[in-house]
Amino acid sequence: MSGALDGKVAIVTGAGQGLGLAYARALARAGAAVVVNDANADSAYTAAASIVSGGGRAVAVAAAVGPTATADLLVRAAVDTFGRLDILVTNAGVLRDTVLWKMTDEQFDAVIDTHLRGTFTTARAAAQHMRAAGEGGRIIVIGSPAGQHGNFGQTNYAAAKAGIVAMARTWSLELARAGITVNAVVPTALTAMTATIPAYAEVAAAFERGEPIPPSIRRDHALGSPDDVAPLVVWLASDASAAVTGQAIGIGGDALTLYTHPDVGTVLFHDGGWDVDSIAGAWSTSLAAQSQTSGIVLPAVEAPAARS
Repeated sequence: MSGALDGKVAIVTGAGQGLGLAYARALARAGAAVVVNDANADSAYTAAASIVSGGGRAVAVAAAVGPTATADLLVRAAVDTFGRLDILVTNAGVLRDTVLWKMTDEQFDAVIDTHLRGTFTTARAAAQHMRAAGEGGRIIVIGSPAGQHGNFGQTNYAAAKAGIVAMARTWSLELARAGITVNAVVPTALTAMTATIPAYAEVAAAFERGEPIPPSIRRDHALGSPDDVAPLVVWLASDASAAVTGQAIGIGGDALTLYTHPDVGTVLFHDGGWDVDSIAGAWSTSLAAQSQTSGIVLPAVEAPAARS
């Protein structure tokens, strides 16, 4: 979609490396000027410089998302440097994984403040500017399979990512009259974070060495490179997706996934209301067979010998 975003201006948070950097570079290749944000100053400035050296337009803003002051700073940087703001991608995040009974307040708050509050404050600042400008806009928030299914050891992260998708669905209603679309991207890719998962450690190491990603990993596990995810972000940022809002769309490797809205699965009625015994009977005779599992379920990773 080269040229699809000519004249547009985007903010990408957490864009110093990994998926965020892939989004920023792809948006720039499509013609957008990009405000590259990262909490790590070296990463932010290096990422912005790489876009400029490639012929794009970018400026770096080093600041941790979460505080309102950071959100306002990012919007000002877009408007003061490039004259407008059309696109926001809220990618910044941190991990503090541990099981519930060991998770500290600090571990919980760090993840919620960055992911959930950071998405809220930056989206609010962007929406305020976009509504005042009266030219519409695109807000793209980043979810996770953990937020859709739950994941062991990720109370904070799963809660934040589920909340982000819920906010996106809400904002899609609130901002529709202003011509601002809001969608959630649920990415899966081989990144530094994926490399910490024991099942993917060998695949991630091979990818880092420049080896191709096995077809079974790309298809069955929906894992490719960060660059495999970026086209969805560019498309959602473009005029081609103007009718798409309030959606949670997964992408990774060879897979493109539309997540369903949470919905009522089964409704049963009992004249006069339900008591303990009737609930127990309904569960055993009807509802138990339709109950849902928790957690991310993936095929086993093939052993190296099986792939050779």
